[in-house]
Amino acid sequence: MENLTIKRVAVLGAGVMGAQIAAHLANARVPVLLFDLPAKDGDKNAIVDKALAGLKKLKPTPLATARVLPYIEAANYDEDLVKLTACDLVIEAIAERLDWKKDLYAKIAPHLASCAILASNTSGLSLAALDGTLPETLRSRFCGIHFFNPPRYMHLVELIAAPATQPQLLDDLETWLVMRLGKGVVRAFDTPNFVANRVGVFSMLAAIHHTQAFGLGFDEVDALTGPLIGRPKSATYRTADVVGLDTLAHVVKTMQQALPNDPWHAHFQVPAWLTLLIEQGALGQKVGAGIYRKQGKEILVLDLAARDYRASGKTVAEEVAAILKLKNPAEKFAQLRANPHPQAQFLWAIFRDLFHYAAFHLAEIADNARDVDLALRWGFGWAFGPFETWQAAGWQATAEAITADITAGKAMSAAPLPAWVSDGRAGVHTPHGSWSARNAVYAPRSTLPVYRRQLFPEILVGEAPRLPEVAGETLYANEGVRLWRLPEIDASIGILSVISKNHTLGNEVLDGIQAAVRLAEEKLDGLVIWHPAPFAVGANLKQVLQAIQASEWHLLEATVEKFQRTSQALKYAQVPVVAAVEGMALGGGCEFLMHCAHRVLALESYVGLVEAGVGLIPAGGGCKEFAVRAAALAAQTATPNEVFPFLQTVFQTIAMAKVAGSALEAIDYGFAREADTVRFNAKELLYVALKQARALADAGFVPPLPARDIPVAGRTGIANCEMMLVNMKEGAMISAHDYRVAKAAAVALCGGEIETGSRVDEEWLLTIERREFMRLLRTPETQARIAHMMETGKPLRN
Repeated sequence: MENLTIKRVAVLGAGVMGAQIAAHLANARVPVLLFDLPAKDGDKNAIVDKALAGLKKLKPTPLATARVLPYIEAANYDEDLVKLTACDLVIEAIAERLDWKKDLYAKIAPHLASCAILASNTSGLSLAALDGTLPETLRSRFCGIHFFNPPRYMHLVELIAAPATQPQLLDDLETWLVMRLGKGVVRAFDTPNFVANRVGVFSMLAAIHHTQAFGLGFDEVDALTGPLIGRPKSATYRTADVVGLDTLAHVVKTMQQALPNDPWHAHFQVPAWLTLLIEQGALGQKVGAGIYRKQGKEILVLDLAARDYRASGKTVAEEVAAILKLKNPAEKFAQLRANPHPQAQFLWAIFRDLFHYAAFHLAEIADNARDVDLALRWGFGWAFGPFETWQAAGWQATAEAITADITAGKAMSAAPLPAWVSDGRAGVHTPHGSWSARNAVYAPRSTLPVYRRQLFPEILVGEAPRLPEVAGETLYANEGVRLWRLPEIDASIGILSVISKNHTLGNEVLDGIQAAVRLAEEKLDGLVIWHPAPFAVGANLKQVLQAIQASEWHLLEATVEKFQRTSQALKYAQVPVVAAVEGMALGGGCEFLMHCAHRVLALESYVGLVEAGVGLIPAGGGCKEFAVRAAALAAQTATPNEVFPFLQTVFQTIAMAKVAGSALEAIDYGFAREADTVRFNAKELLYVALKQARALADAGFVPPLPARDIPVAGRTGIANCEMMLVNMKEGAMISAHDYRVAKAAAVALCGGEIETGSRVDEEWLLTIERREFMRLLRTPETQARIAHMMETGKPLRN
C-alpha cells in the first residue's frame, strides 16, 4: 500500500458523527457515500436526506461551503451495498453497540473491494473484539479511525491498530489524514476509550468529585476550569451539557464496565444528581436544559443544595485569580497547594489527580507522553497537556507533592506513582524525544515524510523550540515586518512576516512591506507573506484614533494612500507574491491578500472586508479591486458595459461586513479565487506557499498590466444599491449612518457619480475610494464607532 489513493469513501451511519465525518470529507472534495437504514415509508434514503439537510442548520457549520454538499451521495443498506465495491475506504460510524457493529460488518464484507480499508470510528470499543468477526482476508485492512466531534474543527484523529492490521496501512492512512483532511494523528493502543477520552473523561470525573468535596457551584467550577487554566470557554460543566449528559453517563458506565481493575474504579460512577437530570430528560444543550438552563436571556445553573436552578455568575476569588495570573508555573502551583481557599485547593486537587492518573497509565495507553499531551490539546482543546503542565510546574517538586498527598489519603487513589517519575528526571519531554514508559526510552517524533512539510510543527514544553521569529536568515527588518528566508528550503524565495501586535497594519508595516517588495524584486525570485495566525486584523485603529484626535487629516489621507500603494506594490511586483493565510484576514489584511499573485489558505481562514463595522469602507484598494474584477467579468459577456450584475453581491458583502467562515467561502465571496490553493493542515501553509512561489517563478511569472479603460456602473449602479438600502432603512434594519456608510461603498464600487458605462483607470477608482473613506472618517458617528471598537472590541450600532 505504498501509494495509497482514496478516490471514494463510504461512511456507514448518518447520525451526528457519521454525517459530519461525511461533511468534512466533502470539504476536502472526497466523494462520499453516506449510508443508513432504509426508511420504512417513502424514499428509502429519507434518513440520510434528513441528515444532509440538517448539516446546513448545525452551528458551527460542518460544511466549509454549501457548494461541497453534492460530494455526498445518499445510500441505504437495502439497495446500495453494491456501490461499496467502488470505495477505497469504508468508515463505520454507527452507535457504540458491539453486536450492531458485528452485524453490519457481516452485511458489508462481501461487497468490499479486495484492497479496500475498513475502519471503525468507535470511541472506545475493542478493535480486537470487532476484528474477530471479520473474514480472514479483511483483517489486515481493518483498523480504528476515531474522529472527535465536531470533525471539521477538532484536530485530533486517533488511529488504532487491530491485531492483524498491516503496519504500512497505518502509515499510509496517517499520511492521508494529516495531509488531505488536515488532522493531527495520535497512534493509540487498543485499550478502553483509547488516549484522549481515557484521560480527558477522567479529568472531568476528577472535577466532578472535587466539586462536591470542596462545596463549589457548577458555575464556579466553570469559571475556574476554562481559559484561566488553558481550557476551552465551555470549561467542565458547560462541556458536559454540550456533549450531552446522557452521552457523558454512557462513557462513564463504559469505563466502569471495561476497566474493573483500574485503581480509580471507585470514581467511575454517575453521580446521583446527573442520573436524576437524565431521568427528567434534562440532557443538556440539545434539549435546552441540563446543568445549565436558559430562561429568556438569563442563564441559570443547577444548585444542588436548593435542588433548583439559580442565576449563574459565581466568579473566581481575587486571591485565586491573582495566583492564576502568575507567569511562573512552578510558583503558581506552589501557591495553589499552599493557599487554603477552597478554589485554590480544588485546582491543585484536579491537577494532582490528573497528573497521577496520566503517569500511572502512560505505559498502558500510549507509546509516549507526547502522544498523551497532543491528544488532549487536539481532542479536548487544552492549551497544554497534562505532562507538559507538570513539567512546567517543576517535575520533581510536583511529584513529591503528589506522593505526599497519596500518603496522606488526599488523592483519589492510593496507587503509587511509577518509579520512573522519581528517578531524578526534569520531565518527560526533551529536545531528543518524549518518554516512553512502555519502552523506557525517549521516543523521537515520527519520521513519516508527510511531517517534513510542517516546517514549524506544534512544540510541547521541554522540546527543542523552532520559532519562526528567529528562524532562517534575516534580509531586512523594521518595527513592523521581517523579511527572511530558509536556505534549506529555497534561498531565493523570501518570507515576509508582519511582527506588529496582533499583526495590525500601521505605518511601520506599510513601509516595511514596500521595502520588502523592492528588495525581493532586486535579489529574490519570489515572496511569501506568512506568519502564524492571525494573518492580519486590519489597520492599526489606535494610530487612526490618535490622528483623528489631533485633527491630522492630511496625515490620515497620506496613510490611506500609502495603504493603496502598498496593495498595488503587491499586485504589480516583478516577482510573484504569494499570501499564506491562516486565521483572521480582516480589512486591510483581506485587501493585501486580494492583491497577491496567488493565495495559499488554511481551510480555517476567516476573511472579510469588515470596515463597515467601524463606519468606514475598504480603502486599501479593496473597492477598486472588485470594480476591476467586475469589469473583467462583464467583458466576457455580450454586454461588456453592464458591470452592476457583478457588483451587486459584492456590495452586499461589503455593506454588511460579511466574513467568510472558511477558505472555501472566501472563494465564494470573491476574496480569493478558484485557482487558489486551500490546505486543510495549517502547519503545511509555509511549505506549500514556498513551493507555489517557486513554481510561479520557474514558469516565468509576469505581473499583470495596470487596468485601464475600465467600464463602471456609475450613477445607475449607485441608484440600484440605494434602492436596497432604502428598504432596509425603512424596515429599521439599518441606521441612518449605516445607510451613509453603505452608500459610500456603492459610490466606490461603482466608480463615482458619473455616467454609467464611463471608462476610467485604477487611479480614478483609488481616488474615489480614498475620498469616500476620508469623508466618513470626519463624521462623529464613525469616530464614535472607532473609539467604541478600541474600548470594547465590539462594533457600535449608532
